[in-house]
Amino acid sequence: MEGCPEMNDDSAAEANSEFERQPVPDYALKGPSSFWGMYAGEHTAGTEFMIGPLFIAWGATASSLIFGLLLGNLLAVLTWRYLTAPIAVKQRLTLYYKMEKIGGSTLVKFYNLANGLLFCFLAGSMVTVSATAVGPFFPEGTMVMPTFEDTLPTGIAWVVSCAAIGSIMTLVAMKGYGVIAKVGHYAAPWMFLVFVACALVTLGRLQTWDVWELLTPPVGTKEKISFLGVVFFAWFCNAAMHIGMADLSILRFARNPNCGWASAAGMFLGHYVAWMCAALLLVYWVRQHGIDPTKGKDPGTMVHDAVGWGGLICIIIAGWTTANPTIYRAGLAFQAIYPGMSRMTSTLIAGGLCIAAGIFPAFAMNLLSFVGLYGTVLAPIGGIILADHFWGQALGLPENRAETIGSKFDFAVLLSWLIPVGIGMYGYVEYHVFPSYLPLPCTLATGVLYIIFCKLFGSSRLAYPERAHDSVR
Repeated sequence: MEGCPEMNDDSAAEANSEFERQPVPDYALKGPSSFWGMYAGEHTAGTEFMIGPLFIAWGATASSLIFGLLLGNLLAVLTWRYLTAPIAVKQRLTLYYKMEKIGGSTLVKFYNLANGLLFCFLAGSMVTVSATAVGPFFPEGTMVMPTFEDTLPTGIAWVVSCAAIGSIMTLVAMKGYGVIAKVGHYAAPWMFLVFVACALVTLGRLQTWDVWELLTPPVGTKEKISFLGVVFFAWFCNAAMHIGMADLSILRFARNPNCGWASAAGMFLGHYVAWMCAALLLVYWVRQHGIDPTKGKDPGTMVHDAVGWGGLICIIIAGWTTANPTIYRAGLAFQAIYPGMSRMTSTLIAGGLCIAAGIFPAFAMNLLSFVGLYGTVLAPIGGIILADHFWGQALGLPENRAETIGSKFDFAVLLSWLIPVGIGMYGYVEYHVFPSYLPLPCTLATGVLYIIFCKLFGSSRLAYPERAHDSVR
């Protein structure tokens, strides 16, 4: 390998591993080209066909969509570049192993369970979107497509379609991440072109290039999401990945932090452009077919009407390229809880939960809220890593606290995580706070509480109960 040191037998064997429990060695590092395609494929998903129309259904203004999404996606890229990437390059560890070092091997199982379940629900929403592309294959009237108001399965044909699509996704995920990533890498450019084609066809049919006018909601439309709401949604719809540090597992292979800029491929192509293109599809159906925007129209019907069978294939593939790695990650999270379980078995379990979630349209039809709640639960863990990495040494805190003390379960970490999340969820349930506003304050609060609890508890019984028990014995 050019530019790499000569490897002995042990290092050659490591080259075929994922380095789950050790820093990534220099010879396994990758350049920027390995990340641009990955991020583009990962974030050009079938769910983009749902998120764009949901902005229209929620009454977002033209300025919110054009400028709010621009600002929010820029903030997301900067977070990846200046927070996630530097820590990933310095530590060279997966999120799971880093958290095991900080909070203990037993505590990290709780995080893995939450992570795995939420991954399954997210993948389920992708199954839902992909299943809408199957409708045109059925005789007219035999498969009822869900609307934004549907939460339950719409019929037997719908259940069978979701089960079939989810099963195929699961089987592919069981093949391993190498196959998944390769397909996503090659599919991303084509999928992006389909999104653009949908927008061009829509503009042609509406006989106007005035996107600002098309995205301006009719007078009297209730604005359920403000400019700030759009900014925070775009910024934190992937909160668990950047500020929550899940992408440590990916960017630990980066040669330098500049690889974090690759996230721009996903944010500005897969999100900004794709969301705008998908939004225009619903605008067309509202203006030309009289569809109620609050109820919406299923992606399969809209895309098939715009670009034909190629569009249906795109929806299925777009859902596949993102759901497959999501199911794979969920399987790894479950496997980490029960190390004796094979990856094939854990991925099969994850796929089953994904199919069950996909059958119910509730997750996909409420994506603007669900991804915020997803980030609210998982992102705060990143606050602990941020505190440990940037301020731990200056404040006299031991790096990799649990590993240093010899603990398996650090209550300081648990309380730091659960208290802000609990308060955030209370705000959502009782005061209907828009979920995308919650990840940032919850993450910051978790980092601050972690520092306070570490200072307050030290190595006391509350922080390390098993050590105190050992000393009594």
